[in-house]
Amino acid sequence: MKSILLLMLAAGAAWAQASATDPVVLTVGSEKITKSMFDAIIGSLTEQQQAAVATPEAKRSLAAQIAELRMMAQEARVRRLDQSPAMQMKILLQAETVLAQAVYAEMIKESPPDAEMQTYYKDHQNEWTEAKGRHILIRFEGSRVPAREGRPELTEAQALEAARAVRAKIVAGASFADVAKAESDDQGSGENGGDLGSFTKGSMVEEFDEVAFTIPVGQVSEPVKSAFGYHLILIDSRDAKKFEDVRGEIETAMKPDQGAKAVEALKAKTPLVFNEDYFGKAEAAPPAPPQ
Repeated sequence: MKSILLLMLAAGAAWAQASATDPVVLTVGSEKITKSMFDAIIGSLTEQQQAAVATPEAKRSLAAQIAELRMMAQEARVRRLDQSPAMQMKILLQAETVLAQAVYAEMIKESPPDAEMQTYYKDHQNEWTEAKGRHILIRFEGSRVPAREGRPELTEAQALEAARAVRAKIVAGASFADVAKAESDDQGSGENGGDLGSFTKGSMVEEFDEVAFTIPVGQVSEPVKSAFGYHLILIDSRDAKKFEDVRGEIETAMKPDQGAKAVEALKAKTPLVFNEDYFGKAEAAPPAPPQ
């Protein structure tokens, strides 16, 4: 009897201590939400969302939203809407989805092996290469850029001829920057001597991009046609970022594949049996292509 009484007294003391350190911060009908529960709700939000509820006013607004959600759920239970098989299945699937998302996040939490990231880096070297260069644009009819005031509309053939003539001036010794200022129809870069600054592969239109990342540094390209007109491209430098500089980007890029492998591994060890009378027979997988 004495031991039971001591246990009850200890439990009562623990409850009193817990209630003192974890006060109720929101009451919705008969339901109470304590500080630790509300903090857990905030902790479940994204970093951006957490930053948005950092002030007392924002927390109160969040609490009002939670209160409305809770009272609506309470009313749904009063009306026994949670008792229907369809609603119970919907609640179950939503809970399963949350758990699936949580375990997926756990599966991809660890960084991929360093060797795999190094291989990815080598296989996608161009993505980490940054070029610095200039261009001169000679537009033609239908170009996406507006014509310079006082310039005649050129056909594609005329624009190509004009671009070749401009290139010949530069090859003969004219300054690329000076010619760009005088001749380029890209007025934005033209005013700066055709300077485009630094750019990575994939940031320019495809036709431009292909030449910019293959042409020798310091060599003026032949005219390159795009929807904007004919470009003359001069690359001043082209450098690949170091592995350590893009490690975070690589890790992020590898996450989907990492997650897919983890899911496939889980499937491999989890027995799945489909009732063929209900679902029908699975279609045979197509034969693998010859190696």
